[in-house]
Amino acid sequence: MSDPNLFAYLVLLSWPLVVWLLYRKLDPGVALIWTVLAGYLVLPPATAIDLPVVPDFTKDSLPILVALAISVFVLRDRISLMPAGRLGQILMLLFVLSPFFTVLTNTDPIPPVRPGAEGALGAGLPGMRIYDSIAAVANHLIYVLPLFLGRHYLARPQAARALLAALVAAGLAYSLPMLIESRLSPQMNVWVYGFFQHDFFQTIRQGGYRPVVFLPHGLWVAMLALLCLGAATVFLRLGPAEARPRQLMVMLYLLLMLVICKTVGVLVYAAMLLPLLLLAPPRWQVLAAAGLAFVVISYPLLRSAHLVPLDSILDLARSVSADRAWSLQFRIVNEELLLDRASLRPWFGWGGYNRNFILDPMTGRMNIADGAWIIQIGSFGWIGYIGAFGLLCLPLALLGREALARGARFSLELAGLALIFACNLLDLLPNGTMVPLTWLMAGALLGQAEQMRAARKAAVPPLVPVQAVLR
Repeated sequence: MSDPNLFAYLVLLSWPLVVWLLYRKLDPGVALIWTVLAGYLVLPPATAIDLPVVPDFTKDSLPILVALAISVFVLRDRISLMPAGRLGQILMLLFVLSPFFTVLTNTDPIPPVRPGAEGALGAGLPGMRIYDSIAAVANHLIYVLPLFLGRHYLARPQAARALLAALVAAGLAYSLPMLIESRLSPQMNVWVYGFFQHDFFQTIRQGGYRPVVFLPHGLWVAMLALLCLGAATVFLRLGPAEARPRQLMVMLYLLLMLVICKTVGVLVYAAMLLPLLLLAPPRWQVLAAAGLAFVVISYPLLRSAHLVPLDSILDLARSVSADRAWSLQFRIVNEELLLDRASLRPWFGWGGYNRNFILDPMTGRMNIADGAWIIQIGSFGWIGYIGAFGLLCLPLALLGREALARGARFSLELAGLALIFACNLLDLLPNGTMVPLTWLMAGALLGQAEQMRAARKAAVPPLVPVQAVLR
């Protein structure tokens, strides 16, 4: 991969001005949505402004840091970095503080796999330093900022609709470069920023190409297409009747965008998601989303206990495509190896510098990890995993609890957003598609779940002690 050109750094450096203009022109909640979404879609991937002491400025970190600065210093808003409930507060502490203990338990260097091994990792890996803990804690705080900004600004009932509308608009705007790349091969990032961000071979699918545009990989584009299609489906159900022909055309067009991504996984998600969005009552949509969150949070434990029917899953994949079955088996084999390595340091993981990977004794090169869950467990252990995935699954768990309450009512927009977000969580098992937009959706759902719980508790009259009644 070649280096980014000067224009890539100019775009990154100019983004604070774009964010400032968004906040000048739009409601703070809508400005936050477009700050995160537009930055994710447009800014150059694999490009960083490396300054001393502070974390790198990238397409993931820069937009949300500018949004935080505007919220605190311009809007004078107080942004709480703690959820309302005790469980959420514990998860937040685990997520932010676990990297510090990871560093303390990984000060030992990893020796070379063999003298003279080829590859960058052949010479061994360094131990971690206290400085690394400061950087890791700071990075974790940045990761979670979209959740708390979303919780603050997108807790209103109309915020879910605004977020869904932004997804539809983004899907339509991104469709043009996606169509171009599916026909001419992924070249947008090369044409604009001067480099290709991944392995070009992985973009070749079914005699054509799958688009990448300005995202890290074609799988990220496929997940974006699924989120946009889900949002369009919600609007189709909402109506009104006179707008449904146009809304149906938008949905079918975004379905075509999903198909051109040439990714089997998202097509499976879509086959599950679209009928629920179109037909299921909102309460059942929320319960289904909460059920998917339970599957996600418990999956690593089931894998470690060998309770996931991997052979049956592989047989099903072979019935669809031999190539996809081989790819899935390759991932599973690597995950089993990484789980074995993670078990050596189960609580806080192996830390950074690729220490969580296994080095080939012949080449000194490391194996591959795809799923966000195995990367999190390998790097930060079970404590770090529970903190990260617990925070992401918490909004759906809270909404699920509200759905079980008597008289619970949900808007189609909120229920649809919960289901769409649940599909993004489900994709974190095979892929690493945990991006700022993921955390922003979690924040919007968390804020609304907390408000629903507060409203329900306020509506229930307090219990009067028996002694007071007798008096």
